[in-house]
This record gives sequence, structure tokens and C-alpha cells, in this order.
Amino acid sequence: MREEALLKKFAPSIMMFALFAGIGVVLWQALGNVFYLFNFGYIGGCIAVGLALYACKWPHARRFVQFAVGCYMLLYVGFAQGENMQIEGFWYYLFLGVFEGATIHCLVAKIAGPALFGRGWCGYACWTAMVLDLLPWRRSPGRKEGLGWIRYALLAGSLLFVGATLVSGVASERLYFVAFIVGNVAYYAVGIALAAALHDNRAFCKYICPVGVLMKPAAHLSLARVKCDPSLCIDCGKCRRACPMDIDPTLPFRERPRATECILCTDCVNACPKGALKL
Repeated sequence: MREEALLKKFAPSIMMFALFAGIGVVLWQALGNVFYLFNFGYIGGCIAVGLALYACKWPHARRFVQFAVGCYMLLYVGFAQGENMQIEGFWYYLFLGVFEGATIHCLVAKIAGPALFGRGWCGYACWTAMVLDLLPWRRSPGRKEGLGWIRYALLAGSLLFVGATLVSGVASERLYFVAFIVGNVAYYAVGIALAAALHDNRAFCKYICPVGVLMKPAAHLSLARVKCDPSLCIDCGKCRRACPMDIDPTLPFRERPRATECILCTDCVNACPKGALKL
């Protein structure tokens, strides 16, 4: 019985590592580059360890994954390897018909992946949010309406930027590496300034980040989600106040406004005094 309990407890960790390792093996064999085995094995391993720590009720499990994956993507893949892992790098390789680097990253993590884990990338791997989550304004003061159009404009702007550089013939990997550096500096600056102005760590994610637009369609199908047991819920509102993305987790998933923006941070689960919420 003890073995069965342990298997059930750590099954999500095992499944997640197997999923990422499987993706790594397929890409390694298909593209002939063993880096993909290391890349997806490392990310899957970090997520698996984080899920195991979460199952053991370690309060900093998500932060562990956030920094382990976020620093790897930013410092190693980005700066050390010279890859633009931002949205511009995705458009660039996509238009060139190159299936590697940012193309694979965006397809797996931000276009197809949300069908499995929603916006889990935003909660567990984003290197911008990794820093923003350290700021002191962790509880959302409420949603500012009328600002959501900015992320759509930025997505369109990134597409126009890449198209213009390709048409003019100035596009190059060096140019996009410079754009990666400039883009990250701008994201951090804007994210921190907006968080301070609105007293909301996740303001950048709600109103500015164009990646959320890519993630939204598949996130409607997300298998990983927070569920509420209505028989235990006392409607105290603590979960709603704890949610950094202004989502009401007590409602059925299909009825929640902005349900696709859930970053699976489990702040609502931890805030519930009756254990009505479960990831």
C-alpha cells in the first residue's frame, strides 16, 4: 500500500519527465541534434522535481522550477548560445522555414503546450515573470479594463518588425540576438515600472506580454487546471483575493472569465481554508 501511495503521489512528476524526455528523443532523432535530448530532458527534469517538491508540500516548489528553467533559457540558451527565444525569434525562423531553436520552443511551450498545461509556462518557466514575482506586490488589486489591446498590438508589431527586416534584407541572427537583449531589457523595465505603478506584479503578463495571445487558443483545452469542490467551498473569497491573475477559481472552468490566463501558481489552492481547491 505504501508503494501505491508513493506512486500516486509522484505520478505527475514521472509523467511530466517522460513527456519531455519523449519530445527530446523524437527531436534528437528527427533533427540529428542531441542538444534537444539534453534541452527537453533538463526542462522536464526540473518540472518533475518541482512537482515532487510540491507533492511534498514544499512552499517554494514553483519558484525552484521558475529559476531553474528561466535562468537556463535566458542565460544559457539565450545569451550563451545566442538564440533569440522571444517572439521575434519565432517569427524569424518560421518565415525562413527553419524548424529549430525558437520555432520549436514556441510551438511546444506556447502554441501546442497550453492544451496540456495552460499558461503553466508563465507560472513556472518565464524568465521575465521570474523576476517580477520577486517584487512586493503579489496580490492583485483588481483588473484594469481597457489595457488588454496592448499585447495584441505588440504581437502585430513584432510580426511587422520581422517582416520588414526580411524584406529589406537586413535580417540576420546577429540582429535578432541584439533584439533579444534589447527586448529583455525593455520587458524588465516596463514590467517593473508597471508593477510599481499598479501595485501588481503580474500587470505585465495581463496587459503587455504578447506571448499570452499565442497561448490563449490551446489554453481553452488545458488538461491541467484548478478545480473546485463546491461541497467544501464556503465562498469566503480568499482564493479570489490570492489569485495574481484575477480569476475566480470557484467557478467551473468554462464559466470563469479569463480562465485561460491561469498560471497554475496554486496561490488560490494554498489560500483556501477548507481544501476545496485542487490542482
